[in-house]
Amino acid sequence: MENREKLLVTSSPHVRSKNTVQSEMRDVIIALVPAGIAAVYYFGYRALILILASVLACVLSEFLFNKFTKRKQTVKDLSAVVTGILLAYNVPFTLPVWQIVIGAIFAIVVAKMAFGGLGQNIVNPALAARAFLLASWSETMSTFVPPQRVATLKSVSTISALSAATPLSEPQSYSVMDLFLGNIPGSLGEVSALALLLGCAYLLIRRVINIKMPLIYIATVTILSGLFTGFDNILKDVLSGGLLLGAIFMLTDYTTSPVTPKGQIVYAVLAGILTAVIRAFGGYPEGVSYSILLANLVVPIIEKYTRPKVFGVDYSKKKGVANE
Repeated sequence: MENREKLLVTSSPHVRSKNTVQSEMRDVIIALVPAGIAAVYYFGYRALILILASVLACVLSEFLFNKFTKRKQTVKDLSAVVTGILLAYNVPFTLPVWQIVIGAIFAIVVAKMAFGGLGQNIVNPALAARAFLLASWSETMSTFVPPQRVATLKSVSTISALSAATPLSEPQSYSVMDLFLGNIPGSLGEVSALALLLGCAYLLIRRVINIKMPLIYIATVTILSGLFTGFDNILKDVLSGGLLLGAIFMLTDYTTSPVTPKGQIVYAVLAGILTAVIRAFGGYPEGVSYSILLANLVVPIIEKYTRPKVFGVDYSKKKGVANE
């Protein structure tokens, strides 16, 4: 009896983990690095300037907001850095720096901190900021220059002359290999499927994300897009636009996605349906951002109807049904 180990009795939760918000965000940042390298390789130094400006604006906005509202500083959790990177990855490299700074401020102050900060925001801040920028400056957000013409870009005035259609609007203009490697016009972080898949592999190895939601989302978009517009260019549709970027890094956002297993399936299918419908019938060829944002808004409803019943609760009484 004297050698028996002492038992430590503590309150729940009893499942412990070494993972923290900071460590999770650090893994996401590492996973985003390949896409950033590809963006700088294809679009030059201006891509790096936009990424740095977005990150700095996000971090500074969160720091100042916490300071002025006398809240605990949260910039060390690195979530603002992730938001800044994702926002930069959703804009073309020709976007004026001042516009992405305004977008970053909107992402942090309006879409995140105004709702209470990390864990309480109802939509993905980076996607909300992208929608804000697209609504405010649609021309600069929709002007894409192919990597082959970047070297000839002398000033902002030459952008319109060098711009080209994206793979989503003209899939026949680009090969599958160009789409896979990233030698195409588009937003910074969406052009290289290879870089995004490398990031996805890292997140899966580190168990930061589960492959279920991205696969269901991509499969839904693929099947419906094929039914709506044909299966001739279906592989190009998957590799084009922000489908992989959204599926891997934004659909899986912990705060704005369901926690229930059934809810995650419904959520991914809903986002996939919206994406396919917007791409096929909308006036804008890309539908990832808006579809995920709309799906974010109905997450509370999805979880309400997909959460498991609490063991030991008599639901018949709540429904006014007499027990037999």
